[in-house]
Amino acid sequence: MQFESWQAFWHMGGYAFYVWTSFGVTFLAMGLIVLNSMMTHKKLLKEVAQEAARQQRIATAKQATKQNLTGEEV
Repeated sequence: MQFESWQAFWHMGGYAFYVWTSFGVTFLAMGLIVLNSMMTHKKLLKEVAQEAARQQRIATAKQATKQNLTGEEV
């Protein structure tokens, strides 16, 4: 599609409201998807770090319990 001028382009043959509203809604939705993805990624990284710390605490506690049962000092 070819336009005679920039004004004609922005006017979109009388359908500018519908065209530019649809563009706006689309970009808003895409932006919200990106924002949600970033927040979810950050949350998952935090949960992974918490689980790794938990596993480390469990391993340390098992080792300390094992040493206490055998009479060795920590």
